[in-house]
Amino acid sequence: MTHTDYEETLTSLGIRVTANRILVMKAFAKMNGAFSLLDMAGVLPTMDNSSLFRTLTLFAEKGLLHLIDDGSGIQKYCVCHCSDHHHHHGHVHLTCIVCHHTYCLESVEIPEVPIPEGFQVREAEYIIKGICPDCAKRKR
Repeated sequence: MTHTDYEETLTSLGIRVTANRILVMKAFAKMNGAFSLLDMAGVLPTMDNSSLFRTLTLFAEKGLLHLIDDGSGIQKYCVCHCSDHHHHHGHVHLTCIVCHHTYCLESVEIPEVPIPEGFQVREAEYIIKGICPDCAKRKR
């Protein structure tokens, strides 16, 4: 993506364009899978954590990122690859029990779960815990 592409994305979502927001977008565009605030702080050491947290929170609220609760106690973020940024994120995540990295499995949809009458589902998360291919290779 070009600098102009980042600006257009922010503007289309009603987000004011700032240098820090462009930096954060460029950084998470290079991330492989889910990332935490600490992961992002490691990539952007010159940005203070409170500004970084506010930016990630804003991006999640606007649908540019989605939040993942992988059971680690640390909030994770994943880039939303949907064109409208306003939908239900119905895919599975896998958290590696060896390296603790969380992967978005975009091609694996959350299976339909029968919900009793009267309940209304607003969100669904599906976390699988296992071993990623890299860690599986190292164990051999």
